[in-house]
Amino acid sequence: MTERKPPGVPFESWVDHQIAAAQRRGEFDRLPGAGEPLPAGLDSAYDDLWWVKRKMAREGLTALPPSLALRKEAEDALEAAYAAPSEATARRIITDVNVKISAMMFRPPPGPPLGKKPYDVEEVAREWHRRREQG
Repeated sequence: MTERKPPGVPFESWVDHQIAAAQRRGEFDRLPGAGEPLPAGLDSAYDDLWWVKRKMAREGLTALPPSLALRKEAEDALEAAYAAPSEATARRIITDVNVKISAMMFRPPPGPPLGKKPYDVEEVAREWHRRREQG
């Protein structure tokens, strides 16, 4: 633990002295992130909740209400199904998201309404084939 600043010593000099002493002891060696580039976004305006947003991104969390998060997931699943390598994979992606959509339709969470109904798997499969034939 650092000692108290002696009276009459300017704060800046005391801080510089503490930093220099810690460097001599090697306390800054092998810190996490040493030698790595600074994270992106340092040139943007200050955000009071920067640490919350970084933690949520690191943990894979979202601030969206559950219905909006599922709406986004459903749209992403539809695009993933169209880009799937096989019809079976496309069907599996749509079936999985349809289970989540159906569950939310019957047990709506707080927040805005979902505004989605389950996808027609056969229609998605037909569209998957059409897109494959085009290119």
